[in-house]
Amino acid sequence: MKLSVVIPVYNERDTITELVDRVKAVPLEKEIILVDDCSTDGTRDRLEQLAQDGVVKVLFHSVNQGKGAALRTGFQAATGDVVIIQDADLEYDPNEYPKLIRPIEAGKADVVFGSRFSGGESHRVLYFWHSIGNRFLTLLSNCFTNLNLTDMETCYKVFKRDIIQSITIEEDRFGFEPEITAKCAKKRCVIYEVGISYYGRTYEEGKKIGWRDGFHAIWCIFKYNVLQ
Repeated sequence: MKLSVVIPVYNERDTITELVDRVKAVPLEKEIILVDDCSTDGTRDRLEQLAQDGVVKVLFHSVNQGKGAALRTGFQAATGDVVIIQDADLEYDPNEYPKLIRPIEAGKADVVFGSRFSGGESHRVLYFWHSIGNRFLTLLSNCFTNLNLTDMETCYKVFKRDIIQSITIEEDRFGFEPEITAKCAKKRCVIYEVGISYYGRTYEEGKKIGWRDGFHAIWCIFKYNVLQ
């Protein structure tokens, strides 16, 4: 089973090389697709260097569009049997790919969410209100999808390729998370959760999501569950 690793990138000069090295080291058949969303900090130069080895495929956006737009580009380019989302920072550990794809390999799941809030794995202790916000958005999403997810906002989402390529992604930014959750629920995908570790960043270390994205996520939950 071939894995497509789709990595949206925006201004991750300090982490991108180490992250790609970690992904390469995972002992699975895979392709690595990096989508640069018009970085301005020198990341693009590093990506061009990474692409020279022929192992990494790099796609470039000419204008900044957002994480959802970068994922849309990456999903279209994926050729593996299974597609996983990997953030370009070091918050999520690629060594957990094998256990994340296991439910799909076993024929039990169409989609797998990696949960930061279940499974007893280690995680960095950071922002209280971020945790409350994540749990609230997950609860609100669950009320409409009738799923019992513990972490709707997680980066680690794994899909059968035919599933993700059959879904039209409309959100350009972080609204992707509630959108894809709602659309997978409407398609009646079999969804599993797997506990994962989490090494969160502070804003000083480059974290980008903010309170405005939280309010937009609420709108997306209503939009994709009720209005469509």
